[in-house]
This record gives sequence, structure tokens and C-alpha cells, in this order.
Amino acid sequence: MSPVLSGVLQLLALMVVLALVYRPLGDYMARVYSSEKHYAPEKWVYKAIGANPTAEMRWPAYLRGVLAFSAVSVLFLYGLQRLQGSLPGSLGFASIDPDQAFNTAASFVANTNWQSYYGEQAMGHVVQTGGLAVQNFVSAAVGMAVAVALVRGFARSRTGELGNFWADLVRGVVRILLPISVVGAIILVACGAIQNFAGIHEVGQFMGGTQQWNGGAVASQEVIKELGTNGGGYFNANSAHPFENPNPFSNLFEIFLILVIPFSLTRTFGKMVGSVKQGYAILATMAVIWVGFVALMMWTEFAGKGPAFEVAGGAMEGKETRFGIGASAIFSVSTTLTSTGAVNSFHSSYTGFGGGIQLLGMQLGEIAPGGVGSGLYGMLIMAIIAVFIAGLMVGRTPEYLGKKIGTREIKFAACYILITPALVLGFTAAAMALDTPANSMTNSGAHGFSEILYAYTSGANNNGSAFAGLNADTQWFNSTIGIAMLLGRFLPMVFVLALAGSLAEQKPVPETAGTLRTDKPLYTGLLVGTIMIITGLTYFPALALGPLAEGLAS
Repeated sequence: MSPVLSGVLQLLALMVVLALVYRPLGDYMARVYSSEKHYAPEKWVYKAIGANPTAEMRWPAYLRGVLAFSAVSVLFLYGLQRLQGSLPGSLGFASIDPDQAFNTAASFVANTNWQSYYGEQAMGHVVQTGGLAVQNFVSAAVGMAVAVALVRGFARSRTGELGNFWADLVRGVVRILLPISVVGAIILVACGAIQNFAGIHEVGQFMGGTQQWNGGAVASQEVIKELGTNGGGYFNANSAHPFENPNPFSNLFEIFLILVIPFSLTRTFGKMVGSVKQGYAILATMAVIWVGFVALMMWTEFAGKGPAFEVAGGAMEGKETRFGIGASAIFSVSTTLTSTGAVNSFHSSYTGFGGGIQLLGMQLGEIAPGGVGSGLYGMLIMAIIAVFIAGLMVGRTPEYLGKKIGTREIKFAACYILITPALVLGFTAAAMALDTPANSMTNSGAHGFSEILYAYTSGANNNGSAFAGLNADTQWFNSTIGIAMLLGRFLPMVFVLALAGSLAEQKPVPETAGTLRTDKPLYTGLLVGTIMIITGLTYFPALALGPLAEGLAS
């Protein structure tokens, strides 16, 4: 079987499985977030934290819950790392330095999972399982909670109440993420991923000496790493490591885990607003972009010129032979379009245009299908922008799902889409202008610029993957990328929840003959075009200096 055909067949198989799961999982999540019943384990949690799960919250109270919980999480994870040297199960590793501890705490709480350290050489069992793995669950649940709050804003009227943050958070963990993770971990162990609490041990000869490896609860952390669109690996090689991702089947299964909740949440959205067709329109937009990016990535990685490319069957540098170009391309696009950050190949080794596709995928705003929760609310913000543009074309007040998109709503949406580019381009410009950050670049020219641009794009968009050609373990990058991750995660949530509250307070607008049908293919095309145009106008100059210049020169 040719490598190209193998990649295409894997893509088709993945699409079929996602389609089979889409409806039952989407409906189940809609029931979870609409239920008035509280299970016993959930009641124990509410009692422990002193929360009343039945109390409805307006958007400021909901936001305070999000920020307070996240702030405590940052402090807890920071403290756990700083105390590692004194904790049992540390494997002899020292406590983490302050700047790196801050960066890692910000990263995992913000659902970014950027890693400026070697996991198997820095973090012991307690930090890995009691700190990082826990944040993989709760940071994903926070994103889902905010998305559900926005959906309630569309679904409700004449009220500012958006539900209860604590109930949404706990239900997301207990009823959705935990059950799927248990099943997924069993599957990964069956595939060959390790799951133990063994210490450091020698595994044989390596370049004249012995090689050492850690044990760890890898399978359980790997599954939530992908399912929660987190991305932080137990090992530095991440999902290219055979302990995390042993074979082609586990690779495809991990891609499935990355995509299944973000895609299925569009069904949840449709059910909760009372129109599954609206969910299908959002799904179609996400799917068109995802499939298009995968096709482009496969083309650019298979179509390389020169003897080395012809012998290898494409751009095999930096890719695992057990996966090949096709599976690596699908994984790469899926992670950079979903705020996951996991990698099964070396992104810096992709062709110039391949690296550009990875960058553009993140710069779209992580919305196709995006992170768990964050992808849905990011896409709904773009849907509002698209409706507003359509309204300007015909001179009619824009409406979406029976809600008028007025001055207040469009200001919230505009602020949302401006925050991340400001962080990315501002920090990139500062890093390139100063001498110290530039010294961390291992490449010069266009590729070196792409390394810096990729780092801040990944951080501010809460992705977490890296070109890996940049030495990011410095005070400058640990601090600035940490700040970019926190601001890129929580500032947009402010405007999402403010928008949700504004929509929930409105009276429903009856549909008329002049109402734009947002459940039709025409609107899907408009939405795709809006996303690409906004992103292109924002980032094209930076992309032209980096991956486009590199691709045209090769």
C-alpha cells in the first residue's frame, strides 16, 4: 500500500468513527448540562468546597467562579512544583525553579500544556499525577463550562442567569471526562502504553553507556491529555514516544480522542438551543477547515522535491517511521487546530509550507474544531461576526438564533478576536527586537523567526505545541509565554461570558422572511470565508516573514 493511500484511508476511517459517535455523545453531553439531578459523588464535592449547585449565576458571578478556581489552581500547582524535592515519589528530582514553575502552572491551568522542561528528567510521580494530570481534567472542564454558559445565553431569554459554574465544572469532570478516560486508558494499556509507578531504571546500552527511563502512570495521563485537548506529555518526546503512543492504532485512537468532544459539542449546542440544524452548520464549518488543512498538509509533506524526498517517499525528516507522513500529518493538523499541543513528530522539521499550515491552524483561534469548550465558543463568536457582516451587506439589523446582534454584542465579539493577535504579535515583536530572546534561536533567517512566532502563537492560543528548535527554558520565555497563556485563556472568557449575559437578557426575535438562515450551506460558506479573511488580514505579514518566505525559498 502506498504511503499516500495509507494516509487517506486512515483519514476516512477516523471520519467514520467520529460520525458514529457524534450523535450519542453530543446528546449525552446536552443531557448532562441540562439535568437537575446531582449524583452522590458530586454532592460530596459541593459540600467540600461549600458550593450550592442549584443557585443560578449571572455572568459576573460565573466569571468570578472561573477566575477564582483557576487562580487557586495556579497557586496549588506552583507550590507543588516548588516543594517537589521534599515530596515522596519525586524520583530524586529537585524542586522546579520559580520561573519554570510559574510557566508550567500557568500552562496547565490555562489548558495550554506548554512544556519548557524534559518531563522524564524534571517531574516526579506526585507532580505528574497529583498536579499535572488533575489540571488536565479540570482545565478542560472549565472550557466546557464556559461554552455551555454561552449556549445558555442563546437558549434563554429575559434573564441574565447562565447556570452554575461549580455544577458545570463538576459534571464535566465526573460525568464526561472521567468515564471516557477510564475506558481510553484501558485501550492504551492494551496497545502497549505503560501504567505503573516504577522508578528510574536502566534499559541497555546507548552510545557506549546505559540508558535510563522512568516508569509512570502514562496511559491514564495520556488519555486525558488528548481527550481534554491538553497536550502535555509525560516524556519530552510526547506522543512520538513509544511508551505514550506505541503503534499506528494507538496513534489513530489518540487523534480520535483529540477530536471527539470538540466535534460532538456542536450536537450539544444544537440540542440545547432547540435546533440541531444550527449544530450541523457549525459542525460543517469546523469539518471543512479541518479536512482542508489535512489535505494541504499531506500534499506539502508528500510533494517534496529532491533525491532525499523521493527515496523516503516524502518529507520524512522528524517523523516516526511507525506512523509515516500520512498519520503524522493528520495528527499535526488535529493538534494545531484543537489547542491540544501533543505532537507525534518534530514540527520544526516540516517543510516551510507545512510549518505555515501549523501556524495558521492555531492563528484561526483554535476553532476547527478547537479545544474542548473553547473551540465551540470561539466558533460561535465568529458566527456572530459573520452574521454582523451579512447584516451590513443588506442593511438589516443582524440576528443569530433569535437574538439581535447590536452594538454591545459586537463590541464583545470584536474584543474577543483582537486579544490573541495583540498578544502574539506584540510579544513576537518584543522578542525579535531584544538581544537576549533572539539568542535562544537555533536557526537564523525565516525559520528562526518562525520559531519565535510559533512559540507565542502556541502560548496565546493555548495550544502548547512547539517547533522545538527554540530554547524556551529561559527567564524571558518562561515569564512572557506564561503571561501570554494566562491572558490568552482568561481575557477572552471575560468577553464570552459578558456576551452570554447580554444575549440571555434579550427578548427572542421572531424569524421573518428577511432573516438570514444560519442553518444553510450558504451561511457555512460565509462563516468559513469570514474566518479565513479575518485571520489572513491579521497574520499575513508575520506569516510572510516566516513560513511563506521559507517555503518559497526552498
